[in-house]
Amino acid sequence: MKAIIRREILNYLKGPLFWIAAVFVVFGVYQQLAPYLNIHYIASEEELKYDGPEAVPEADIFEGYVPSREENRREFWEKIIQETLLAEFGMDEDEASAVIREMNGMEIKEASQYLKEQYSFYNAYYAWEDAAYHKGTKDEINSYIRGELEEHPFSWYFSRKFADFSGLFMGFAATVLLAVLFMQDVRKNTYELLHTKPVGAAQYVLGKVTGGFLVCLILLGILNLVFWAACLVCTRGNGFEIRLTDFLFVTGVYILPNMLMIVCVYMLTALLFKNPLPAVPVLILYIIYSNMGSRNEEGVYGYAWRPMAIMVRFPGPFFQITPAPGALVNQTCLLLAAGAVILIGIQLWRRRRI
Repeated sequence: MKAIIRREILNYLKGPLFWIAAVFVVFGVYQQLAPYLNIHYIASEEELKYDGPEAVPEADIFEGYVPSREENRREFWEKIIQETLLAEFGMDEDEASAVIREMNGMEIKEASQYLKEQYSFYNAYYAWEDAAYHKGTKDEINSYIRGELEEHPFSWYFSRKFADFSGLFMGFAATVLLAVLFMQDVRKNTYELLHTKPVGAAQYVLGKVTGGFLVCLILLGILNLVFWAACLVCTRGNGFEIRLTDFLFVTGVYILPNMLMIVCVYMLTALLFKNPLPAVPVLILYIIYSNMGSRNEEGVYGYAWRPMAIMVRFPGPFFQITPAPGALVNQTCLLLAAGAVILIGIQLWRRRRI
């Protein structure tokens, strides 16, 4: 088994495909993570000359926006309502101001219902969502960053964004890389010859799966070191805590089970059809399924847990990232399913040998 593992790893490392995939993944992940590497404490108000509306439904700290507090959000909401009354309902300044005064003391849902009933203003509550974030001042931004970093180190947040995009790019990279894992072995003469060798079914299947998995692990190791070092360099001077263990944890929990399942899909396909290529479209559809979002009861679009997904996303602003509910359960189920597929593969190889 060790010889099989060693051969697979050396074959990949000696060939160009692995290194092309490494460049592709590092560059793609960097493109997505670069804005987060620019997060820093603001030294002067001159740094905050961002173009964009004063309030938006969602934005991130590197864009100069912070979550609106209740009182500020109400102020922005009223401003949006007043501007809409002027622009779309034909009111003048006095009439629009009178409507705003009428809603003093009302909760947002009550005020939105009032606008709907009295003025046929149907989108008032959506305006409240539009005021979720506002352009921060120097003090607001620094206070927000400081408060969030008291809860977790900078690398805790960054590593989860790293897991988000690394999992996405690694899913496609592994689909390409592992397509050749069984290619040589399933050729007619080689396939028949392998069954005459004194290599047990478990040794062969585990050797191939482990070899493919370790190739993905090496690529992920490169990614971890590159972006851990990037964090250290780019946040130098800010006093941010950067821990390599944060990167290793999210890689082990949220990415490696996915890689193992992709290897297992290729293994099972190769043994069933004597050809690994039918797994390619299956895996692409599997990735799309895993990456699909949905809308909740309030109509807000986001990523949701999908059973047996091979991708875990961390949507949302940098300091408010959370994995989809059920992600840890899903990763555990993936490991169990991968183990079951390996056992099936061993039985298939043994039957073909007989």
